[in-house]
Amino acid sequence: MSTEPSLSAKVHAAREALDRHVREIVQWHFSPDTGTPFWLEKAKTYKFNPLKDIQGFDDLKLFGTFEDDWLRGGPVDRWIPRAYADRSKYKVYVFETGGTTGLPKTRVVIDDYKIDYEMMSDTLPDQYFPRGSNWLMLGPSGPRRLRLAIEHLAQHRGGICFCVDLDPRWVVKCLKERRFDEANRYKDHVIDQALTILAGGHDIKCMFTTPKLLAALDEALRAGKLEEKLRSIGKPVPRGGVRSIKQAGILGIFSGGTEFTPQFTREAYEEMLDNGEVYMTPTYGNTLMGLACSKPIGPHDGFKITYYAPQPRAAIQVVNPKNFDEVVPYGATGRVLLTTLTKEFFVPRFPERDEGEREPPYEKFPWDGVSGVRPFSELAATTVVGVY
Repeated sequence: MSTEPSLSAKVHAAREALDRHVREIVQWHFSPDTGTPFWLEKAKTYKFNPLKDIQGFDDLKLFGTFEDDWLRGGPVDRWIPRAYADRSKYKVYVFETGGTTGLPKTRVVIDDYKIDYEMMSDTLPDQYFPRGSNWLMLGPSGPRRLRLAIEHLAQHRGGICFCVDLDPRWVVKCLKERRFDEANRYKDHVIDQALTILAGGHDIKCMFTTPKLLAALDEALRAGKLEEKLRSIGKPVPRGGVRSIKQAGILGIFSGGTEFTPQFTREAYEEMLDNGEVYMTPTYGNTLMGLACSKPIGPHDGFKITYYAPQPRAAIQVVNPKNFDEVVPYGATGRVLLTTLTKEFFVPRFPERDEGEREPPYEKFPWDGVSGVRPFSELAATTVVGVY
Protein backbone atom coordinates (compact mmCIF):
# COMPACT_ATOMS: atom_id res chain seq x y z
CA MET A 1 0.00 0.00 0.00
CA SER A 2 1.42 3.39 -1.02
CA THR A 3 2.34 5.83 1.74
CA GLU A 4 2.80 8.69 -0.75
CA PRO A 5 0.63 11.69 0.26
CA SER A 6 -2.22 12.54 -2.09
CA LEU A 7 -1.98 15.57 -4.34
CA SER A 8 -4.60 17.38 -2.25
CA ALA A 9 -2.52 16.72 0.89
CA LYS A 10 0.59 18.04 -0.84
CA VAL A 11 -1.30 21.16 -1.97
CA HIS A 12 -2.51 21.76 1.58
CA ALA A 13 0.99 21.29 3.03
CA ALA A 14 2.53 23.59 0.41
CA ARG A 15 -0.01 26.31 1.23
CA GLU A 16 0.71 26.03 4.94
CA ALA A 17 4.44 26.28 4.21
CA LEU A 18 3.84 29.37 2.05
CA ASP A 19 1.82 31.07 4.80
CA ARG A 20 4.55 30.33 7.37
CA HIS A 21 7.19 31.65 5.00
CA VAL A 22 5.21 34.84 4.35
CA ARG A 23 5.03 35.51 8.09
CA GLU A 24 8.77 34.93 8.49
CA ILE A 25 9.77 37.15 5.57
CA VAL A 26 7.45 40.02 6.53
CA GLN A 27 8.74 39.93 10.11
CA TRP A 28 12.29 40.05 8.76
CA HIS A 29 11.80 42.99 6.38
CA PHE A 30 9.69 45.11 8.76
CA SER A 31 11.48 44.52 12.07
CA PRO A 32 13.70 47.44 13.15
CA ASP A 33 16.77 45.24 13.71
CA THR A 34 16.76 43.24 10.48
CA GLY A 35 14.45 45.24 8.24
CA THR A 36 14.91 46.84 4.86
CA PRO A 37 15.14 50.66 4.93
CA PHE A 38 12.72 50.99 2.01
CA TRP A 39 10.05 48.89 3.70
CA LEU A 40 10.59 50.40 7.16
CA GLU A 41 9.97 53.83 5.65
CA LYS A 42 7.05 52.61 3.56
CA ALA A 43 5.39 51.07 6.61
CA LYS A 44 4.89 54.56 8.06
CA THR A 45 2.38 55.26 5.27
CA TYR A 46 0.28 52.12 5.78
CA LYS A 47 -3.06 51.98 7.61
CA PHE A 48 -2.13 48.50 8.80
CA ASN A 49 0.76 47.02 10.76
CA PRO A 50 2.70 44.47 8.64
CA LEU A 51 4.19 42.89 11.78
CA LYS A 52 0.74 42.08 13.17
CA ASP A 53 -1.66 41.99 10.26
CA ILE A 54 0.22 39.84 7.72
CA GLN A 55 -0.46 36.27 8.83
CA GLY A 56 -0.50 34.52 5.45
CA PHE A 57 -0.22 34.85 1.70
CA ASP A 58 -3.72 36.22 1.22
CA ASP A 59 -2.93 39.10 3.57
CA LEU A 60 -0.36 40.43 1.10
CA LYS A 61 -3.31 42.09 -0.66
CA LEU A 62 -2.99 44.78 2.02
CA PHE A 63 0.17 45.98 0.28
CA GLY A 64 -1.68 46.70 -2.98
CA THR A 65 0.69 46.18 -5.91
CA PHE A 66 4.43 46.71 -6.17
CA GLU A 67 5.42 49.56 -8.48
CA ASP A 68 8.41 48.86 -10.71
CA ASP A 69 9.45 52.53 -10.55
CA TRP A 70 10.44 51.88 -6.94
CA LEU A 71 13.38 49.92 -8.36
CA ARG A 72 14.46 52.64 -10.80
CA GLY A 73 17.22 54.79 -9.38
CA GLY A 74 18.76 54.94 -5.97
CA PRO A 75 20.15 54.96 -3.52
CA VAL A 76 20.30 51.21 -3.95
CA ASP A 77 21.35 50.80 -0.31
CA ARG A 78 17.74 51.32 0.75
CA TRP A 79 17.05 47.78 -0.47
CA ILE A 80 19.76 46.16 1.71
CA PRO A 81 18.24 44.72 4.91
CA ARG A 82 19.88 46.03 8.06
CA ALA A 83 20.83 42.45 8.92
CA TYR A 84 23.20 42.52 5.93
CA ALA A 85 24.69 45.97 6.50
CA ASP A 86 28.19 44.66 7.36
CA ARG A 87 29.93 44.87 3.94
CA SER A 88 33.00 43.05 5.23
CA LYS A 89 30.77 40.04 5.93
CA TYR A 90 28.15 40.26 3.16
CA LYS A 91 29.18 40.89 -0.45
CA VAL A 92 26.43 42.73 -2.29
CA TYR A 93 25.81 42.46 -6.04
CA VAL A 94 23.57 44.68 -8.14
CA PHE A 95 21.64 43.11 -11.02
CA GLU A 96 19.68 45.07 -13.60
CA THR A 97 16.71 44.41 -15.83
CA GLY A 98 15.68 46.15 -19.04
CA GLY A 99 17.26 49.55 -19.35
CA THR A 100 16.47 50.10 -23.03
CA THR A 101 14.51 53.24 -22.17
CA GLY A 102 15.14 55.35 -19.09
CA LEU A 103 16.63 53.96 -15.90
CA PRO A 104 16.85 50.19 -15.56
CA LYS A 105 15.31 48.44 -12.56
CA THR A 106 17.95 47.29 -10.09
CA ARG A 107 17.94 44.79 -7.25
CA VAL A 108 20.55 43.94 -4.67
CA VAL A 109 21.62 40.33 -4.22
CA ILE A 110 23.89 38.53 -1.80
CA ASP A 111 23.24 34.80 -2.10
CA ASP A 112 19.78 34.60 -3.68
CA TYR A 113 21.03 33.87 -7.18
CA LYS A 114 23.17 31.01 -5.88
CA ILE A 115 20.27 29.52 -3.91
CA ASP A 116 17.91 29.87 -6.88
CA TYR A 117 20.24 28.07 -9.26
CA GLU A 118 21.22 25.37 -6.79
CA MET A 119 17.51 24.60 -6.39
CA MET A 120 17.15 24.54 -10.16
CA SER A 121 20.17 22.23 -10.40
CA ASP A 122 18.27 19.63 -8.37
CA THR A 123 15.72 19.39 -11.22
CA LEU A 124 18.30 18.67 -13.93
CA PRO A 125 18.71 15.01 -14.95
CA ASP A 126 22.35 13.93 -14.59
CA GLN A 127 22.03 11.83 -17.73
CA TYR A 128 21.88 14.98 -19.84
CA PHE A 129 23.66 17.39 -17.50
CA PRO A 130 26.53 15.19 -16.27
CA ARG A 131 28.22 16.26 -13.07
CA GLY A 132 31.62 17.75 -13.78
CA SER A 133 30.68 18.82 -17.32
CA ASN A 134 31.69 22.17 -18.74
CA TRP A 135 29.02 24.67 -19.81
CA LEU A 136 28.55 27.26 -22.55
CA MET A 137 26.69 30.39 -21.44
CA LEU A 138 25.16 31.68 -24.70
CA GLY A 139 23.11 34.53 -23.30
CA PRO A 140 23.25 38.11 -22.00
CA SER A 141 26.23 39.31 -20.00
CA GLY A 142 26.88 42.67 -18.34
CA PRO A 143 24.69 43.70 -15.38
CA ARG A 144 22.26 40.82 -15.71
CA ARG A 145 22.34 38.04 -13.21
CA LEU A 146 22.42 35.29 -15.83
CA ARG A 147 26.16 35.51 -16.35
CA LEU A 148 27.02 34.93 -12.70
CA ALA A 149 24.08 32.58 -12.17
CA ILE A 150 24.94 30.16 -14.98
CA GLU A 151 28.59 30.28 -13.99
CA HIS A 152 27.59 29.37 -10.43
CA LEU A 153 25.32 26.59 -11.73
CA ALA A 154 28.20 25.10 -13.71
CA GLN A 155 30.56 25.35 -10.74
CA HIS A 156 27.94 23.94 -8.35
CA ARG A 157 27.71 20.89 -10.61
CA GLY A 158 31.50 20.58 -10.75
CA GLY A 159 32.15 22.15 -14.14
CA ILE A 160 33.60 25.28 -15.73
CA CYS A 161 31.54 27.88 -17.58
CA PHE A 162 32.56 29.50 -20.88
CA CYS A 163 30.75 32.77 -21.66
CA VAL A 164 30.15 34.97 -24.67
CA ASP A 165 29.98 38.77 -24.61
CA LEU A 166 26.40 39.84 -25.37
CA ASP A 167 24.68 43.20 -24.87
CA PRO A 168 20.93 42.64 -25.37
CA ARG A 169 20.26 46.36 -25.02
CA TRP A 170 22.07 46.98 -28.28
CA VAL A 171 19.93 44.36 -30.02
CA VAL A 172 16.72 45.93 -28.71
CA LYS A 173 17.91 49.39 -29.75
CA CYS A 174 18.62 48.16 -33.27
CA LEU A 175 15.21 46.50 -33.51
CA LYS A 176 13.37 49.57 -32.22
CA GLU A 177 15.17 51.70 -34.82
CA ARG A 178 14.42 49.07 -37.48
CA ARG A 179 18.11 48.50 -38.13
CA PHE A 180 17.44 44.83 -38.72
CA ASP A 181 20.60 44.18 -40.71
CA GLU A 182 22.72 45.54 -37.88
CA ALA A 183 20.83 43.42 -35.34
CA ASN A 184 21.42 40.32 -37.47
CA ARG A 185 25.11 41.13 -37.82
CA TYR A 186 25.36 41.43 -34.05
CA LYS A 187 23.56 38.10 -33.65
CA ASP A 188 26.07 36.56 -36.07
CA HIS A 189 28.89 38.05 -33.98
CA VAL A 190 27.49 36.42 -30.82
CA ILE A 191 27.06 33.05 -32.54
CA ASP A 192 30.61 33.28 -33.90
CA GLN A 193 31.85 33.64 -30.31
CA ALA A 194 29.95 30.48 -29.39
CA LEU A 195 31.38 28.59 -32.35
CA THR A 196 34.88 29.70 -31.36
CA ILE A 197 34.37 28.28 -27.86
CA LEU A 198 32.97 25.01 -29.23
CA ALA A 199 35.93 24.74 -31.61
CA GLY A 200 38.35 25.13 -28.74
CA GLY A 201 38.08 21.51 -27.62
CA HIS A 202 36.83 22.23 -24.10
CA ASP A 203 34.50 19.20 -23.93
CA ILE A 204 31.39 21.29 -23.36
CA LYS A 205 28.30 19.13 -22.76
CA CYS A 206 25.79 21.60 -21.28
CA MET A 207 24.52 24.97 -22.37
CA PHE A 208 22.31 27.86 -21.41
CA THR A 209 20.75 29.85 -24.23
CA THR A 210 17.59 31.67 -25.27
CA PRO A 211 15.15 30.28 -27.85
CA LYS A 212 16.23 32.77 -30.53
CA LEU A 213 19.92 32.10 -29.99
CA LEU A 214 19.29 28.34 -29.93
CA ALA A 215 17.70 28.63 -33.37
CA ALA A 216 20.57 30.82 -34.61
CA LEU A 217 23.20 28.38 -33.34
CA ASP A 218 21.39 25.46 -34.97
CA GLU A 219 21.25 27.37 -38.27
CA ALA A 220 24.97 28.15 -38.12
CA LEU A 221 25.86 24.54 -37.37
CA ARG A 222 23.70 23.27 -40.25
CA ALA A 223 25.45 25.74 -42.55
CA GLY A 224 28.81 24.21 -41.62
CA LYS A 225 30.09 27.25 -39.71
CA LEU A 226 31.66 25.17 -36.93
CA GLU A 227 33.41 22.99 -39.50
CA GLU A 228 34.72 26.16 -41.17
CA LYS A 229 35.93 27.41 -37.78
CA LEU A 230 37.76 24.15 -37.09
CA ARG A 231 39.51 24.29 -40.47
CA SER A 232 40.46 27.95 -39.96
CA ILE A 233 42.36 27.09 -36.78
CA GLY A 234 43.95 23.99 -38.24
CA LYS A 235 41.84 21.41 -36.45
CA PRO A 236 40.37 18.35 -38.20
CA VAL A 237 36.64 18.04 -38.72
CA PRO A 238 35.44 14.89 -36.88
CA ARG A 239 34.24 12.01 -39.00
CA GLY A 240 30.53 12.47 -39.57
CA GLY A 241 30.82 16.25 -39.29
CA VAL A 242 29.55 18.74 -36.71
CA ARG A 243 26.38 20.04 -38.29
CA SER A 244 23.97 19.68 -35.39
CA ILE A 245 23.80 20.55 -31.73
CA LYS A 246 24.11 16.85 -30.90
CA GLN A 247 27.17 16.44 -33.12
CA ALA A 248 28.72 19.48 -31.41
CA GLY A 249 28.70 17.44 -28.18
CA ILE A 250 25.85 19.15 -26.33
CA LEU A 251 23.74 16.78 -24.21
CA GLY A 252 21.55 19.16 -22.19
CA ILE A 253 20.21 22.67 -22.74
CA PHE A 254 18.81 24.89 -20.03
CA SER A 255 16.90 27.61 -21.84
CA GLY A 256 14.80 30.59 -20.90
CA GLY A 257 12.74 33.29 -22.56
CA THR A 258 9.20 34.36 -23.37
CA GLU A 259 9.52 33.03 -26.93
CA PHE A 260 8.85 29.46 -25.83
CA THR A 261 5.71 28.34 -27.63
CA PRO A 262 4.50 24.78 -28.31
CA GLN A 263 5.29 25.41 -32.00
CA PHE A 264 8.88 26.47 -31.31
CA THR A 265 9.36 23.71 -28.76
CA ARG A 266 8.13 21.06 -31.21
CA GLU A 267 10.45 22.39 -33.90
CA ALA A 268 13.39 22.47 -31.50
CA TYR A 269 12.64 18.97 -30.15
CA GLU A 270 12.21 17.36 -33.57
CA GLU A 271 14.68 19.27 -35.73
CA MET A 272 17.30 20.99 -33.58
CA LEU A 273 17.57 18.43 -30.78
CA ASP A 274 17.33 15.15 -32.71
CA ASN A 275 13.87 14.22 -31.47
CA GLY A 276 14.75 14.80 -27.86
CA GLU A 277 18.13 13.06 -27.87
CA VAL A 278 19.46 16.41 -26.69
CA TYR A 279 17.48 17.34 -23.56
CA MET A 280 15.98 20.82 -23.20
CA THR A 281 14.34 22.23 -20.10
CA PRO A 282 12.51 25.54 -20.57
CA THR A 283 12.42 27.97 -17.65
CA TYR A 284 10.56 31.17 -16.94
CA GLY A 285 12.41 33.59 -14.76
CA ASN A 286 13.74 37.04 -14.21
CA THR A 287 15.96 39.08 -11.95
CA LEU A 288 13.16 39.70 -9.47
CA MET A 289 11.80 36.18 -9.09
CA GLY A 290 14.45 33.59 -9.72
CA LEU A 291 13.51 30.56 -11.77
CA ALA A 292 10.20 28.86 -12.47
CA CYS A 293 10.86 25.33 -13.72
CA SER A 294 8.68 23.57 -16.28
CA LYS A 295 7.04 20.19 -16.35
CA PRO A 296 8.92 17.84 -18.70
CA ILE A 297 8.13 18.74 -22.30
CA GLY A 298 7.53 16.44 -25.23
CA PRO A 299 4.99 14.99 -27.64
CA HIS A 300 3.06 13.36 -24.78
CA ASP A 301 1.19 16.63 -24.10
CA GLY A 302 1.55 18.51 -27.37
CA PHE A 303 4.74 20.26 -26.23
CA LYS A 304 2.78 22.38 -23.79
CA ILE A 305 5.00 24.33 -21.40
CA THR A 306 3.79 24.86 -17.85
CA TYR A 307 5.92 26.76 -15.35
CA TYR A 308 5.88 26.53 -11.55
CA ALA A 309 7.49 29.15 -9.31
CA PRO A 310 10.03 28.07 -6.66
CA GLN A 311 7.61 28.27 -3.73
CA PRO A 312 7.84 29.44 -1.05
CA ARG A 313 10.68 31.72 -2.18
CA ALA A 314 8.45 33.07 -4.95
CA ALA A 315 4.82 32.65 -5.92
CA ILE A 316 2.97 33.25 -9.18
CA GLN A 317 -0.71 34.05 -9.54
CA VAL A 318 -2.62 34.42 -12.80
CA VAL A 319 -5.07 37.25 -12.21
CA ASN A 320 -7.74 39.34 -13.87
CA PRO A 321 -5.85 42.25 -15.52
CA LYS A 322 -8.61 44.60 -14.34
CA ASN A 323 -8.63 43.30 -10.78
CA PHE A 324 -5.40 41.90 -9.37
CA ASP A 325 -7.24 40.54 -6.32
CA GLU A 326 -9.15 38.10 -8.56
CA VAL A 327 -7.38 34.88 -9.56
CA VAL A 328 -8.75 33.57 -12.87
CA PRO A 329 -10.20 30.02 -13.14
CA TYR A 330 -7.95 27.14 -14.20
CA GLY A 331 -7.41 27.24 -17.94
CA ALA A 332 -8.36 30.92 -18.21
CA THR A 333 -6.04 33.69 -19.38
CA GLY A 334 -4.75 36.37 -17.02
CA ARG A 335 -1.82 38.56 -16.17
CA VAL A 336 1.09 37.14 -14.19
CA LEU A 337 1.32 38.57 -10.67
CA LEU A 338 4.65 37.81 -9.01
CA THR A 339 5.56 37.80 -5.34
CA THR A 340 9.18 37.37 -4.22
CA LEU A 341 9.78 36.24 -0.64
CA THR A 342 13.42 35.99 0.40
CA LYS A 343 15.36 37.55 3.24
CA GLU A 344 17.32 39.55 0.68
CA PHE A 345 14.34 40.80 -1.32
CA PHE A 346 10.64 41.26 -0.64
CA VAL A 347 8.41 42.11 -3.61
CA PRO A 348 4.69 41.69 -2.91
CA ARG A 349 2.35 41.42 -5.90
CA PHE A 350 4.35 42.72 -8.84
CA PRO A 351 2.37 42.84 -12.13
CA GLU A 352 4.64 41.21 -14.71
CA ARG A 353 4.75 42.22 -18.37
CA ASP A 354 3.52 38.71 -19.18
CA GLU A 355 0.22 36.87 -19.45
CA GLY A 356 -0.66 33.20 -19.64
CA GLU A 357 -3.12 30.51 -18.60
CA ARG A 358 -3.58 29.37 -15.01
CA GLU A 359 -2.61 25.73 -14.52
CA PRO A 360 -3.45 23.40 -11.61
CA PRO A 361 -0.88 21.96 -9.17
CA TYR A 362 0.82 18.68 -9.89
CA GLU A 363 2.80 16.12 -7.90
CA LYS A 364 6.25 17.68 -8.12
CA PHE A 365 5.06 21.26 -7.73
CA PRO A 366 1.82 21.18 -5.68
CA TRP A 367 0.77 24.76 -6.31
CA ASP A 368 -0.58 26.83 -9.20
CA GLY A 369 1.40 27.13 -12.43
CA VAL A 370 1.18 29.17 -15.62
CA SER A 371 1.36 28.07 -19.25
CA GLY A 372 1.49 29.88 -22.58
CA VAL A 373 3.62 32.71 -21.17
CA ARG A 374 3.83 35.61 -23.63
CA PRO A 375 4.01 39.42 -23.49
CA PHE A 376 0.90 40.89 -21.86
CA SER A 377 -1.47 41.74 -24.71
CA GLU A 378 -2.11 45.29 -23.52
CA LEU A 379 1.64 45.97 -23.50
CA ALA A 380 2.71 43.71 -26.39
CA ALA A 381 2.76 46.53 -28.95
CA THR A 382 5.43 48.33 -26.91
CA THR A 383 7.42 45.23 -25.91
CA VAL A 384 10.56 44.47 -27.94
CA VAL A 385 11.78 40.98 -27.10
CA GLY A 386 15.30 41.12 -28.61
CA VAL A 387 17.40 38.03 -27.91
CA TYR A 388 14.88 36.74 -25.34
